[in-house]
Amino acid sequence: MEIQGHCANLFHKCKPYIAMVSLQFGYAGMNIITKVSLNHGMSHYVLVVYRHAFATLSIAPFALFLERKGRPKMTFKIFLQIFVLALLGPVIDQNFYYAGLKYTSPSFACAISNMLPAMTFVMAVIFRMEKLDLKRVICQVKLVGTLVTVVGAMLMTLYKGPIIEMVWTKHKHTHEVQTDESNNKDWLKGSIFVIIATLAWAALFILQTEALKKYASAPISLTSLICFVGTLQAIVVTFVMEHKASVWSIGWDMNLLAAAYAGIVTSSVAYYVQGLVIQEKGPVFASAFSPLMMIIVAIMGSFILAEKIYLGGVIGAILIVAGLYSVLWGKFKENKEMTETAALEFPIAIKSIEGNGKGMDIIDSNDVVIAKDTQKA
Repeated sequence: MEIQGHCANLFHKCKPYIAMVSLQFGYAGMNIITKVSLNHGMSHYVLVVYRHAFATLSIAPFALFLERKGRPKMTFKIFLQIFVLALLGPVIDQNFYYAGLKYTSPSFACAISNMLPAMTFVMAVIFRMEKLDLKRVICQVKLVGTLVTVVGAMLMTLYKGPIIEMVWTKHKHTHEVQTDESNNKDWLKGSIFVIIATLAWAALFILQTEALKKYASAPISLTSLICFVGTLQAIVVTFVMEHKASVWSIGWDMNLLAAAYAGIVTSSVAYYVQGLVIQEKGPVFASAFSPLMMIIVAIMGSFILAEKIYLGGVIGAILIVAGLYSVLWGKFKENKEMTETAALEFPIAIKSIEGNGKGMDIIDSNDVVIAKDTQKA
């Protein structure tokens, strides 16, 4: 029984890590499939609409059935939070990310997305969800890590450098028709789009943390509402940006697979799992696993898409990961200190009241009675 209890406790502690690692594999697959679909001419505006329509249809039934009694009453404040969450995630984040992915490459877009924890940390400090005391070494490490992450992203954006040949990609690269000037211009444009998308994603983490305080008992419902409102917003954006009816056509092809996979795996399931992890570990922890996605996508992209890997991208990615884990190390140490402080503040002595048949009072470190035991000895 003791071994079973220990294993159950270990599994419970590992669940957030397992969940976030699994999500990175899901995101990696989405990047590859989506890149293929965009290369075949699908509009990223339409892809966002279909993606979140699939997401809504796949998760809404679970919300209606499992959380029909636990949903909080809809107020204007809650609706406004959901509206902004949908605008940040399904509309701004996804449209800019897909546009950036079209102009760059899956591994590059993933690498730039590794700025997410640093952006989330900065926003958390701004909104007082994180403390930043520059006199403490831990806070200094987190600040330096954030700056290193930004430098890495800037290096990847502004410097490509020579191509690094992989053993399996030496004979797969084709010559580009575009000139270097136009190619670099598109690369810079795509980089800016991905950075904007990552900024919106970080803001989503921050606001989702606040929204989950109201929807702690109904996280699936919150996910469903975000996807549904996001679908409506994305339809409006698509009608404004795309004026040809033909862009809406979709068949039994890669476009359908990209929309269904992205909607079910990386929208409905991902938003829900991400929300649960944020509830337990906070927004900084939830954003900490993105480097794993970059590695997976780089390997898959070089195999499937014969994707080119540049020296600037490798150096920038190393800086981003180094900065990222400096932030995470500081966050880990800070959480450990908070846990130890809370343990010290817990009542440290139990003193018995003199006399027969008396109960016991719980005394804190200042000899103040904070709880009384009225049971007989």
